[in-house]
Amino acid sequence: MKKFVPSILASMMVMSCSQLSTNDSNELIVKDNAPKNIIMIVGDGMGPAYTTAYRYFHDNPATAQIEQTVFDRHLVGSASTYPARVSGYVTDSAAGATALATATKSYNGAIGVDVDKKPVESVLVWAKKQGKKTGMVVTSQINHATPASYLAHNESRHNYNEIADNFLAAHDNIDIMLGGGWQYFIREDKNLVEEFQTKGFNYINNYNQLTQLPSDEKVLGLFADKGLPWALDDSNKHRLSTMTKAAVNQLENKNGFFMLVEASQVDWAGHGNDIAAAMAEMDDLAKTLEYLENYVKENPDTLVVLTADHSTGGFTLGRDGDYLWQPDVLRTMTMSPSAIAKNLAKNSITLSYVNEMLNFNVTSDEIKELQATKAEAQRSLAEFNQSTKIAGKMTPSIEKALHKNINHIIDQRTVTGWTTFGHTAVDVPVFAMGTQKELFEGLSDNTEIANNIFYLLGKK
Repeated sequence: MKKFVPSILASMMVMSCSQLSTNDSNELIVKDNAPKNIIMIVGDGMGPAYTTAYRYFHDNPATAQIEQTVFDRHLVGSASTYPARVSGYVTDSAAGATALATATKSYNGAIGVDVDKKPVESVLVWAKKQGKKTGMVVTSQINHATPASYLAHNESRHNYNEIADNFLAAHDNIDIMLGGGWQYFIREDKNLVEEFQTKGFNYINNYNQLTQLPSDEKVLGLFADKGLPWALDDSNKHRLSTMTKAAVNQLENKNGFFMLVEASQVDWAGHGNDIAAAMAEMDDLAKTLEYLENYVKENPDTLVVLTADHSTGGFTLGRDGDYLWQPDVLRTMTMSPSAIAKNLAKNSITLSYVNEMLNFNVTSDEIKELQATKAEAQRSLAEFNQSTKIAGKMTPSIEKALHKNINHIIDQRTVTGWTTFGHTAVDVPVFAMGTQKELFEGLSDNTEIANNIFYLLGKK
């Protein structure tokens, strides 16, 4: 035994040295092939049912086969989304984004801070320190939970003005920002747009100006009071794709860039149980990914990673025991249910008017249901206005009542189901293409995605 033990120790030392050598070698291989450009995309609220639904929404019914989508081509794995233990198993967008941005589990509501409310560094800020240009493109306001977690630090996602102020304080860390947010950047107490301009930022407020950006200069682009209009209602139904192209052109340089892209309103559609709006937002995201697919072919030193922070709405393809999902009517819609509800709240509800806006035919019973919904909402609003206001009690909304009813009609046509107006804890899909996409294969945690990006940016 005296001779046997040392021999075991010697063998273990040789194996250990061999393993270290292999790990060091693998590390060098990864770093030698680190991407020049990294584009992180977050489909906010985009659980697995959304990408599956998009496949069938995108399908050509005239062909026998079901066509593959850009999501299908680049699926590499899935990720868990749970927040810090203090918030349980279901994350909000702030904790989810903080995990994806900083590799740190935090509480729901946290913006770039840990559970002790101490600031943690994001991959975007670290990329800037490595000499790369940085940017963000979103369809929400730019100080919303996801983009905020990549640039700001705040104990609560709801402190929108403070987060906007954080953005100004962090102006050295960002080169281009595109999205909504006039309400938070042009305020009575201060005009942050003017202050950004004094810091060297060019300001634009119209999509048309995206083709006229001055090269090698910083840009702040705000195109709405809060979030952008729904894709179905916007002047550019593929505005995320358009903004992403403009941002990439602006960010290209010899040292490379890091960019965050967020399809923010997939989540908002999920919260509203609005399948029509959801598929239009997914189409905008798909067009963005298709553009980046071609960009990676032309620029193979680029990595693109897409995932979701969580899933929203408990969305299901099929409901009530029916083995069906029928997206046909979704392909013909040209207005969001929200916009239709707004029009119906102001105007008389008639069969021809509703058919015209939905772009498919409804029944007389469905018209009666809409009329009854409007009448009941009007009565509730009148009673509320005549009563003593109770703190915290929401003012009844005719538009919201009609929106819910229109969604119900569409759900019945498509056989779409929902289990909640909130988030769920299901794992979300991960997609990747380009240099080092293999790092994101298989089952991972959302913090591992950030850790891999940190690693590719030279931070262990």
